[in-house]
Amino acid sequence: MSTVKCIGVLTSGGDAPGMNAAIRAVTRAAIFNGLGVKGICRGYKGLVTNEIMEFKSQNVFRCFFFPRRDFA
Repeated sequence: MSTVKCIGVLTSGGDAPGMNAAIRAVTRAAIFNGLGVKGICRGYKGLVTNEIMEFKSQNVFRCFFFPRRDFA
């Protein structure tokens, strides 16, 4: 049995609540555990046309940074 060294992240629909946070969490957890992470762009079409990019912590960080807001 071979050992997993890399995982792919693919979503097949439009925007969904929590999807960005889920992608970030999966990416960070995989990197923490020594796995490579590949993001597959444009859903299943990207899988077929090889639109695959390497995810690193920096790739997913900026997508989820929101400025602090004070609700006073």
